Amino acid sequence: MNLKERFQQNCLQYIQDQNLIKSLWLEIENKYSEKSRHYHSLDHLENMFSELDEVKDQILNFTNISFSVFYHDIIYNASSKSNEEKSAHFVKEILQKLNFNRSDIEEIYTQILATKTHQKSENNDINYLLDADLSILGKDNQTYLDYTKKIRKEYSIYPDFLYKPGRRKVLQHFLELESIFKTDSFKEKYEKQAKENIKSEMLLLL
Repeated sequence: MNLKERFQQNCLQYIQDQNLIKSLWLEIENKYSEKSRHYHSLDHLENMFSELDEVKDQILNFTNISFSVFYHDIIYNASSKSNEEKSAHFVKEILQKLNFNRSDIEEIYTQILATKTHQKSENNDINYLLDADLSILGKDNQTYLDYTKKIRKEYSIYPDFLYKPGRRKVLQHFLELESIFKTDSFKEKYEKQAKENIKSEMLLLL
């Protein structure tokens, strides 16, 4: 199932207005296809869903998680430190149009905010969302290298003397977490490789 079909199916659980659903999808497509996006694109969403589909039976509310995936990077500006907050506020308005109940809106809002700090949550659905978001860190060397190049392009407004220390700080943050991945399935699958990838990248940033 492609992203568009997935989004449509999710929306149809709440509303039958095809024109609204189409316009919401086009908005997502346009946002994630902005020229400044090299990594935080539709491919990133595809990867997250492919990871989450494998653990679908362990997720309590897959529909809510799906909306969090679609909207967690809807606002993305490399020079901003409030992308997650802006994305979380943005999704609230969308979910109201789709007639979501208040508790589900708050849950999705909270899930998107959690992608800012990637701290382990008592809510396991959040942990699966965070792990899918970071799954790229544990991929093979070539895929990881390609990811680092795309991230560098997104931050091309910054010269190396600013980018490198900032990037090192981000990577150090991940290494200082008790574990990068919060769920057993992702930890087993990606933790070891992710740490090796991050350490290798940090050496290149010296």
